[in-house]
Amino acid sequence: MMASEKATFGAGCFWGVEETFRNLKGVLSTAVGYAGGTTENPTYEEVCTDKTGHAEVVEIEFDPSQITYDQLLDVFWSSHDPTTLNRQGPDVGTQYRSVIFYHSPQQEAAARASKEKLQRSGRFKRPVVTQIEPAPKFWRAEEYHQRYLAKRGQSHCAL
Repeated sequence: MMASEKATFGAGCFWGVEETFRNLKGVLSTAVGYAGGTTENPTYEEVCTDKTGHAEVVEIEFDPSQITYDQLLDVFWSSHDPTTLNRQGPDVGTQYRSVIFYHSPQQEAAARASKEKLQRSGRFKRPVVTQIEPAPKFWRAEEYHQRYLAKRGQSHCAL
């Protein structure tokens, strides 16, 4: 059996992002949390002040024999607008930035290639501003944020 791999994405409010990935075949588990900032063990309230530097992210554990990293990237690109800097819809702030935190040189190469491809595709009129960075420490969010929408019987954030 192949070892599972991790993928970490930030694409706006983490509730909806988690729900998007949680239901994919090959995704073994998801957790929402914070990454990329300076505050140790941040709370949701702290991250919302936009002063911690953290992004709201989803950490995904997946089985690469069932779903590839490239397929996860496709879902990532199609689930949010990667051209809006530090915002998604009504949510504004660096915590909502579009970011890919890679866990290996292979993931970094795949992420950069997919971003280039998307940029050239003409799907978006504006530049893709998604950041691609090495995965920092992941701080798991408070339990009430985990599977937030699923617990409420919702499939996406109400915009």
